[in-house]
Amino acid sequence: MSETALSVQDLRIELTSGEAVVEGVSFSLAPGRVLGLVGESGSGKTTTALALLGYTHPGVRVVGGTISVAGQAVTGRRESAVRTLRGRLVSYVPQDPASALNPSVRVGDQIGHMVRTHAPERDVDTEVTRALELVQLPTSTTFRRRFPHQLSGGQQQRVAIAAALVCRPSVAVLDEPTTGLDVVTQSRLLAELEPLRRELKLAIVYVSHDLAVVASIADEIAVMYAGRVVEQGPAATVLREPRHPYTRGLLTSVPDPHEPRHLRSIPGVAVGVGERPAGCAFAPRCPQRTAICETEAPPLEPVGDTRHVACFEWSRTPSLSVEARVPGALIGRETAPLLEVERLRAEHKGRDGTVLAACDVSFAVAGGECVALVGESGSGKTTIARCVAGLHPPADGRILLDGAPLAPLAGRRALAARRRIQIVFQNPNDSLNPRHRVAEAIARPARVLRGLSRRQADDEVRTLLERVRLPGRLAQRFPGELSGGERQRVAIARALAAAPDLIVCDEITSALDVSVQAAVLEVLEALRAQLGLALLFITHDLGVVASVADRVLVLDRGFVCEEGAVGPLLEAPDHEYTQRLVAAAPTLRA
Repeated sequence: MSETALSVQDLRIELTSGEAVVEGVSFSLAPGRVLGLVGESGSGKTTTALALLGYTHPGVRVVGGTISVAGQAVTGRRESAVRTLRGRLVSYVPQDPASALNPSVRVGDQIGHMVRTHAPERDVDTEVTRALELVQLPTSTTFRRRFPHQLSGGQQQRVAIAAALVCRPSVAVLDEPTTGLDVVTQSRLLAELEPLRRELKLAIVYVSHDLAVVASIADEIAVMYAGRVVEQGPAATVLREPRHPYTRGLLTSVPDPHEPRHLRSIPGVAVGVGERPAGCAFAPRCPQRTAICETEAPPLEPVGDTRHVACFEWSRTPSLSVEARVPGALIGRETAPLLEVERLRAEHKGRDGTVLAACDVSFAVAGGECVALVGESGSGKTTIARCVAGLHPPADGRILLDGAPLAPLAGRRALAARRRIQIVFQNPNDSLNPRHRVAEAIARPARVLRGLSRRQADDEVRTLLERVRLPGRLAQRFPGELSGGERQRVAIARALAAAPDLIVCDEITSALDVSVQAAVLEVLEALRAQLGLALLFITHDLGVVASVADRVLVLDRGFVCEEGAVGPLLEAPDHEYTQRLVAAAPTLRA
């Protein structure tokens, strides 16, 4: 086996128009080592990762530099030759397993197809069994005959990993493979990678925007911004003492369940391709910029024995500091709760019978308070949220607003009650009409639920965009023209247009970059302070819980197994299930 599993030298990737997407990227990786490739959306990390397989999206091309895997060149070859390397020498696991698994092919056949294509000399049944064992999935015929839709999200992701590793490649590229998973499933998958790389001497490029996850797995970290590597070095050193101001900004945006903190987002927005300034691309957002930063791009230079940093002013980067958060500081003084949920029971009915989603759930939310519902996928937290919003009828129990019972469905509730409780979904596309401009999306609730005139609603749009820290020019854009973080903030503005007393937030930050997530959470914290807004926050991310919630309810298969103030509960959980969740939560302390 080559001493270098992966070598990338001076990689440059351009649009066909000639604008650089990735430039000057170099790194190498030894067998059995893990490189964390991190950065915000648009930083070029996924484009770089795909190039390791000799692949680029339409309209993008590799124009410079070299890539080699286990001593074999990937660049400079015809597509037919590169195709023979994929799966055999280098493999890829995408963020969404649905994009890697054929929904009409049984999982055993999908893994076996990789063997028949890339290693026809091997026994297919033996290799499929070994691959399933590696990722701790059943090897039975019954399991192999299942289709992807018959598996959980975690099982689908492990099947995708098994298919990627069945031919024993030298390098595996994992692109955000745990983003949509709950903390326990995520922890299990990350734990399974350790014996894989040790047993197979597998080199891993782990692409992620979540530095807490990267901290638990990576040996080295390369931080990318605007298509360039801006800091690179041993993971522990980079996470403990960041030298580039962008790396430091990412770390101050990361929530940590073991250290409740006020998150601080990076000012401004990441520059896109074609918008990059002449000098340092980070200069418009950098508190340390000087005149030279605006005219010259800093080279990636050694800082000490193991670190490289692309910053003229790296020595001025402040040490990391954490501003501790005190939960409960924003709760209103009134004693009567705003929302009460009493002995709620919720069910889902299907062809195979009735499934219990929530049973005997009771809690209250005061004005200005944030109550979090946490648990693994299938714990019932989203169903409870939909019951509160009037989108799912409870089978039993009551939901009260200011002591008055609410009708089960929103359509039967009084207009005032519908106005006072709003919901923001995990995917803003669920609440934003792609054919309506941002201004119309925000103005409609103001007109329908508050009776504002068109002129008043237009004024409200400008105010709300400013409140969620978006420029007024976005009002005339369609949702498809916005980034994920911008769309989510528009969805929050749309909910605020009704002037609600309570917003139900259903996994609203799970798919966002950490810096955008921090900005969204900062907005919600400010709104709680300014408006006395109450939040019912549904999430599987205990770091976010520590940064935003005052009280927590932990749900296990529809039952509340533990509840209490966020600090004591996360610091010393009593219930075994909560202990497992807390232990599985990623932390920068790793």
